[in-house]
Amino acid sequence: MLNFLPSPLVGLVATLLLVLNVLFWVPILLFFSFLKLVIPLKQMRLLIDPLLLRIAEAWIAGNSGWMRLTQRVQWDVQGIEGLDYRSWYLVNSNHQSWVDILVLQHLFNRRIPLLKFFLKQQLIWVPIMGLAWWALEFPFMRRHSEEYLRAHPEMRGKDQATTRKACEKFALIPTSVMNFLEGTRFTPAKHQRQQSPYKHLLKPKAGGLALALNAMGDKFQAILDVTIVYPDGTPKFSQFLNGKVRRIIVRVRSLPIPQQLAQGDYAGDPAVREAYQKWVHQLWADKDAQIEALKQLGMKQV
Repeated sequence: MLNFLPSPLVGLVATLLLVLNVLFWVPILLFFSFLKLVIPLKQMRLLIDPLLLRIAEAWIAGNSGWMRLTQRVQWDVQGIEGLDYRSWYLVNSNHQSWVDILVLQHLFNRRIPLLKFFLKQQLIWVPIMGLAWWALEFPFMRRHSEEYLRAHPEMRGKDQATTRKACEKFALIPTSVMNFLEGTRFTPAKHQRQQSPYKHLLKPKAGGLALALNAMGDKFQAILDVTIVYPDGTPKFSQFLNGKVRRIIVRVRSLPIPQQLAQGDYAGDPAVREAYQKWVHQLWADKDAQIEALKQLGMKQV
């Protein structure tokens, strides 16, 4: 363990190992993705897609390796026992920091199928990583403001079409569809601007979840509702690399798929949309109360 080193040196080592891990696995990932691209047959997809997932899992395992080597995190985790690697899951979590991604991947890697995130379109231009996300067929979404959509009504529904197309691919082999209901990372400024009714969460957006359930509700074994709490304050990614995150609390609940909602028309039926909003509100109210309780628990453990 290298966490006895000064913080800047820990950060340097962690960053170097992170970059080396990326540079090792991404070219391998791109080679097989290119092979699938030039031979666009379903048989080739069924052969290569599982291989791409194994490569991604090895990449994540490498990240877990340098995290164990450089970080001194006290993990308090409950609810990840008994998960099925061969099933489909819809995973939902609160979102505070880029560190959330490493936390989720670290805890779920090889316990459930690879997490597939819905990403902002701009992220495809991130050096190296954008290509890796493209190779793994992470859906890229063009999120527009309501003002933009009023001016360009032809763009309305584009993200829904992207979501449906992605879910059709996800249905071919076991996949975990990752959804951040808040749609963005929590910050006090965003919380105040939204006038969110929740103490620790932004307002949830049910549309993406509704589309995923409508497209794949018969595939999903369960909804994994994840709550992440950093008792010592939400860390920046650089703070995590520097070994300054000491405690992470994670709780996972396995929830049944609401079949009545999954079979409804969220976009076209106001009654279904209202039912979704009520269901999501209750989910978020429970999560908000859980976060408050976990923060209090963290304060007592100091």
